[in-house]
Amino acid sequence: MNTDFSKAMLIAGCASLVLAFSSSAADGQPTVPLALKLPLHTLKGTPQDLPKGPNVEPLSDTAPTPLQVPKDVKNVAAGKTVTSSVDPFQGELKQLTDGNKEPVDDDAVEFKKGTQWVQVDLGEPFAIYAIAMWHDHRYVQAIRDVILQVSDDPEFKTGVTTLYNNDTDNTSGLGVGTDREYFEMEYGRVVPAKGIKARYVRGYSRGSNQSALNCWQEIEVYALPAK
Repeated sequence: MNTDFSKAMLIAGCASLVLAFSSSAADGQPTVPLALKLPLHTLKGTPQDLPKGPNVEPLSDTAPTPLQVPKDVKNVAAGKTVTSSVDPFQGELKQLTDGNKEPVDDDAVEFKKGTQWVQVDLGEPFAIYAIAMWHDHRYVQAIRDVILQVSDDPEFKTGVTTLYNNDTDNTSGLGVGTDREYFEMEYGRVVPAKGIKARYVRGYSRGSNQSALNCWQEIEVYALPAK
C-alpha cells in the first residue's frame, strides 16, 4: 500500500515538473526573478499614525516576491527623457531615470500639489514586462492616487492602458481604481506589464498622507525590444 502511494506521488510530482517547464517555455521566453538594485532603508523611522483600512496594504519590512520576467529584460528607461505636467520646484526631471534613488533630499524631485504626472519617453516601443517606481521613500508614507499608464500616444489620448490605479474614489478623474495604497519603502512598487508594447510611460500621484506635495525619485522600465 505504501509503495503504491509513493509511486503515485512520484508520478504526480514528475507531471507537475513537466507542466511547469512547459508553461515557462511555451512562448520561448524562459523567465527569471526580476533583480532590482535596491536603495537603502530610510533612517527617519516609522510614524505611529500610519493610515489603515481595507484600501491600504499593511506595512511590511519584508521584501516582496520578485516578479518573473524574461531573462534578457533591461531597464530601457535609464537615461531617457522625462517630461511632467508641471515643472519641479526641487530637483531636475532627468533624475527620475538616472539610477539614483537613495532616501536623501538630493535624489528627490518635488512638484506642487494636486494631481500631477511625470512621463518617460522610451524613444521607441518596447515589450514591457515590469515597471518599478519609487516616489519618495525618504519617509514611510502612502502616496495618494498612484496611477501608472502606458501608451504610444505622447498625449495619452488614445491607446492608453492602465497598469495600476489605487484612486478608489476617482479623485483624479482617471477612473475608479481597484489597487490598494501602499507604504513607500526601499523596495519601491513593481507593477507587472505582461509584455505590453508601448513607447511612453506616465505615472500620476496626488500627494501623500504626510504632504500635499508630489515627489518622484526613480522610474525603471524592464522590457525587451518590440517585435
